[in-house]
Amino acid sequence: MKLIIDTDPGVDDALAIVYAAADPGIELLGLTTVFGNVTVAQATRNALHLVERIGRDVPVAQGAAQPLVLPPFAPSHHVHGPEGFGALAAPLPRGAPHTESAAEFLCRTVREHPGDVVVCPIGPITNIAAAIEMDPGFATNVREIVVMGGALDAPGNVTPFAEANTYHDPHALDVVLASGAPITMVGLDVTLRVLLTDTDFDLVAASNIANGPFLKDISRFYLDFYRSIGLTGCGLHDPMTLIAARHPELFSGERTPLSVDLEGPAIGKTRRTHGRPSVNVLLDCDAEAIKARFLDALVDPS
Repeated sequence: MKLIIDTDPGVDDALAIVYAAADPGIELLGLTTVFGNVTVAQATRNALHLVERIGRDVPVAQGAAQPLVLPPFAPSHHVHGPEGFGALAAPLPRGAPHTESAAEFLCRTVREHPGDVVVCPIGPITNIAAAIEMDPGFATNVREIVVMGGALDAPGNVTPFAEANTYHDPHALDVVLASGAPITMVGLDVTLRVLLTDTDFDLVAASNIANGPFLKDISRFYLDFYRSIGLTGCGLHDPMTLIAARHPELFSGERTPLSVDLEGPAIGKTRRTHGRPSVNVLLDCDAEAIKARFLDALVDPS
């Protein structure tokens, strides 16, 4: 599977990117960065560090610094730490961002591989909306957009109505949902059904020499946040999105047209609607198999 990850690293973004490198069925074509968990400058720096850490010579293209319409949001430093990697200091990558913007990179890469590229936005979906607006052919050239975002029947995690990525750019998600592109939405209806605990991170740290200790270190701050809201572990949000792209048989859901509330107290809420192309919304999953697949990929037998 040819894959571009659109990302705002972020602890769970780091988990997803390390997972992508560990899955032999994924050909990682590049990362595009966006504001969200951190500023876009921090996201780009962290993404550059992660591609060096996983040993992939792939481009990192910097994207949107703020939403399409709404004013800028403060980063989620209370969830992911001041630099995005928990309590760790800012990394110092050797590489530099790609010369193309995220939208330009997305449009060109998908155009060069029509029908072959899966795009996984795991932060606010601003770059994908920008690519659709830049090149109307993007929506038909992409194989699938598998997005971490939204909450259809489940409650939100920023407001009672809205999931964080959607809340931070509802207008962008609405553009994407209306585009006619093949879309799977991996939202809070499924992502909180798998929780990673301290024990899971201990296992990864002990068995994956290259990246396990790093993942354990960045998880501490993240797990503390989840404990502060009454959960026993952190949600598998971003890695689950990649697993859904690779192993759709582990999920079930419904096809329905969706729209996003763009104003008022329910801003960011994703809801069933009429008059739009249908998208695939995941509503249930084999949580045990998904967690096992994730941990098996990260447990390095060497």
